[in-house]
Order: sequence, then C-alpha cells, then structure tokens
Amino acid sequence: MTDSARIVRRHPDELVIGLVSVSDRASAGVYEDQGLPALREWLGSALASPWQAVERLIPDERERISQALIELVDDNGCDLVLTTGGTGPARRDVTPEATLAVGTREMPGFGEQMRQISLRFVPTAILSRQVAVIRETPSHAALIVNLPGQPKAIRETLEGLKSEDGAVLAPGIFAAIPYCIDLIGGPYAETRPEVIAAFRPKSARRQARG
Repeated sequence: MTDSARIVRRHPDELVIGLVSVSDRASAGVYEDQGLPALREWLGSALASPWQAVERLIPDERERISQALIELVDDNGCDLVLTTGGTGPARRDVTPEATLAVGTREMPGFGEQMRQISLRFVPTAILSRQVAVIRETPSHAALIVNLPGQPKAIRETLEGLKSEDGAVLAPGIFAAIPYCIDLIGGPYAETRPEVIAAFRPKSARRQARG
C-alpha cells in the first residue's frame, strides 16, 4: 500500500508495520530493491502474531524520508517502522538525520546493539549510524528503527547470532521490540522462539490459552 489512509486492523493484536527502503538507484529503477523483500521475508518467519505491512521505496532525500515516516505513523497508524539503507557516512546517507527529526524520544540502545553485532563481522561497522526513536502523537505512538542496507545484515541485527548448538552469542534487537511496543500502547506481538524469542518481564506476559 502506498496511500495515506489509516490501516484497518483485522484483529485487535494485529501489528501494523511500516517498511521503508531508502535508495536513490533502487527508487529510480536502476536496480531491483532488496531491502523490502528482505524485511518481509524475515518478519514472515519471525512473527507468530498477525501483521500487515505498509511499504515505501524512496530516494536518499532527507525531507522525503521524514515525510514518509510521519505518514506511516500519523496517518497509517503503524506501530513499528523499519527502515533500511542510508545509514553510512556518505553525503547522501541521511536516514538517521531524517529519523531523529521526526522522533520525540531517542532509543539509543538499538543502534548500539546493531553495531556490536555487525562488528563481529566487519571493522567498518563502526561507520554505521543507525538510530531508533519513538514518535508520539496525542493518540498514538510508534517505534522507528533504522536497519542496515544489506539483507544479510538486516537478518543478523534483527535475529542476533547463535552458535551451532543454538546458544545465543549476541541478542538480536527484535527481542526487545514487542515489549517496547507494549509500553507505548501498541498491540501484543508474539514471535516464533526458534527464530527470535521476544523478551518480556513475567508480569507483562499473557497467560497461555489452554
């Protein structure tokens, strides 16, 4: 979907997620975008709760990015917005600035953990500038998170790293996202633990239906 109509939830716990791929060349049709398919695929494997996505493919332009984020949260009613691309040090990489401009509160732990995961693979991970913010309106709030641009890095930062025997080596950032959405008034999202186990304090967990 690309319009600005508010999304109708098909279930009270349905998560509405904005997916934004930021790329000059992909948005111009020079090559096929990889960010949106990677996000859809991973969310489809990780989420056990119902969800639907609202997608945007836009160029590396600060005002365009900020406007897309505002529309997804304020108009479409997204609970979570994930962006991919435009977070490096190049002059056209302005996704973090566009994100900070629309946030009401910064959530620095997400960017810190993403860089810690990526540093296990490449020393240039210290050049990444991903940020996360909460955007609040009088009646709604959403979490906005910048992700890396490459599909492999998207999966690693969302899912985390595991050893061959399944032990968690580095927690993925998505483990904290469902509880964050709880705290800002969004729906109760559940994940498939074999992909990523969402963490909640015992007092915040729903009783399993027997």
